[in-house]
Amino acid sequence: MAETAKWYVVHTYSGYENTVKATIEKNVENRHLQDMIHAVNIPMETVTEITENGPKTVERKVFPGYVLVKMVMSDEAWYIVKSVRGVTGFVGEGNKPIPLTEAEVYQMGVEKHSVEVAYGVGDRVRIIDGPLDGFTGTVEALDVDGNAVTVVVSMFGRETPVELQLDQVEPAAD
Repeated sequence: MAETAKWYVVHTYSGYENTVKATIEKNVENRHLQDMIHAVNIPMETVTEITENGPKTVERKVFPGYVLVKMVMSDEAWYIVKSVRGVTGFVGEGNKPIPLTEAEVYQMGVEKHSVEVAYGVGDRVRIIDGPLDGFTGTVEALDVDGNAVTVVVSMFGRETPVELQLDQVEPAAD
């Protein structure tokens, strides 16, 4: 397909999110439309509620009344999603659905982008981006989920910890 799939927001009746998701997935499977509708997602968050009986961990919908669908927009795909019971429409201008931007998808945590690093705490690394480009240092702390690495760099005779993004450093070739 020439077009790539994008994430669209579908508005549903409140409480129908799971039914809408299941129905869309069933329609895709029955009609063999996996190449048009790639994924259906209901963003969830894990919350710890403090109750009289103590703390309780529950899954809660981040956006009640909305379902996210990754699809190649076409008349057929639009109709399949729009005709599901409980769907009131797509989020967009008038009848034109507007896809989410890459930044919005990343911010919502819909698609996880894993970063693999070839270095660990205590390893020598070289900074390859930013104002300290070309400096070398030692990894002091590594936060893969937060996309951060703390590198101790020697500047002006002092050891200075610097926080950088994971892709701003690479293993040093000593």
